[in-house]
Amino acid sequence: MPTSNRRVPLSVLELAPRSQGMTPRDALAASTQLAQEVDRLGYHRLWVAEHHGSEAFMASATSLLLGHLAQHTERIRLGSGGVMLPNHSPLMVAEYYGTLATLYGDRFDLGLGRAPGTDPMTAAALARGSGQLNDFAADVMGLQAYLGDPRPDARVRAIPGEGTHVPLWMLGSSTGGAQVAAALGLPFSFASHFAPDQIREAFLVYRDRFNPDAETAQVDRPTTMAGVNVLVAPTQEEADYLFTSAQLMAIRIRSGQPAPIDPPVQDLSEVVPAQLMPLAQAHQAVRMVGTPDVVVERLEEFTAEHELDELIVTTYTYDPQMRRRSYRLLAEAWGMESTPAGADQVGARA
Repeated sequence: MPTSNRRVPLSVLELAPRSQGMTPRDALAASTQLAQEVDRLGYHRLWVAEHHGSEAFMASATSLLLGHLAQHTERIRLGSGGVMLPNHSPLMVAEYYGTLATLYGDRFDLGLGRAPGTDPMTAAALARGSGQLNDFAADVMGLQAYLGDPRPDARVRAIPGEGTHVPLWMLGSSTGGAQVAAALGLPFSFASHFAPDQIREAFLVYRDRFNPDAETAQVDRPTTMAGVNVLVAPTQEEADYLFTSAQLMAIRIRSGQPAPIDPPVQDLSEVVPAQLMPLAQAHQAVRMVGTPDVVVERLEEFTAEHELDELIVTTYTYDPQMRRRSYRLLAEAWGMESTPAGADQVGARA
């Protein structure tokens, strides 16, 4: 349970979003600039979520992007939020993230999920495993073994990788991920930013079944994080206006109309058919949009309600500058300890 006299750490979930008119290179440059900003502001982690075949998100080669961000940041923890393990061989994941840990030290987390992170046809092109709970748990255990203490007698080894002990997190949007996290004694992050329906049940299952004595356990008590959609602006009116871009994005995702992120609009009902409006509400039910004080109060209430140890927030705007401003306003209101601009980024380039 979070300590009552302090705010929990805030982290950032990043998908390298691309707005209308931006090239993929522009989007990756904006993502790098954001990473530098949240590093300076004092956010705890920045996780990159694996997505494939998306017009809006450029985060398909997650480990490559994380390596690039590591070169352009100094103190923030980096990681996957997550690697969709059914798309990959555990050995290759261990090699990729073991290489990152070897190059950059203990700055990386390895969040693991079992969703495909894409449409069915692309998933079929990527698929290596079934994603069934038993298969997924076995892959997680295999991955952990590859990253564990060196086993010179093993016939298959992750080099580099073995001995790095990259911390694992289990991700989930249902009780399935919670069951695996509990059985293996791993920290658990719930994807309430896009699939909030089972948040209470998932945390209940996780806490009730948590096994600190599992051979794979990495924490000695249930350790929880949850995702939140956030947009902070100087006024409520501006925050609501800027947030329409995120709402349009959600509607496009849910209705199968992929495209880069749209500019904000004054009235969603003028550009979205009435039958599609509920899609934005369902996809982003867990959202804190408004002035810094309003957003901080609601984040604190959400943290207390679900007894969270950490929050991971995600923000989408059409203009990357407004995204960076949102994170800056939130960091200031949360009381983060920032560093002067440029102090920790000698030689860094976006």
